[in-house]
Amino acid sequence: MRFMMLMLPAGYEKAAPGAMPDAGAVSAMMKYNESLQKAGVLLALDGLHPPSMGARVSFSGGRPKVTDGPFTEAKEVLGGYWMIQVKSKEEAVEWASRCPASDNEVIEVRQVQEFSDFPADVKAAAAGFPDLQSGQQKGS
Repeated sequence: MRFMMLMLPAGYEKAAPGAMPDAGAVSAMMKYNESLQKAGVLLALDGLHPPSMGARVSFSGGRPKVTDGPFTEAKEVLGGYWMIQVKSKEEAVEWASRCPASDNEVIEVRQVQEFSDFPADVKAAAAGFPDLQSGQQKGS
């Protein structure tokens, strides 16, 4: 089973463009990332620049509308993620619990939808995407 562990750092929605974490926090996180890698469960990970450097594309009336960050209505924003492959939700939660996160950070654990999870009509709609069907999405 694949799970995404999503880092939600409080206050990151207000971070200035180019804001970077301190070296001590990065060092602790790298040790954690290494433990995921050594255990053979890590598939991918990335940190994200603050929302002030991003954009949102909404589709009101079927037309794209681009809004550059920062986003005033943001309550929680994504600071980064890990993609892991483990045997259960409980194991994913256990890995998330080991993270050296600070008091202002939350990790949301979400299972990735696999092709086998979908009903027949959804599988038929995705028939033209063999990578999806085999579970070998780009990057996994």
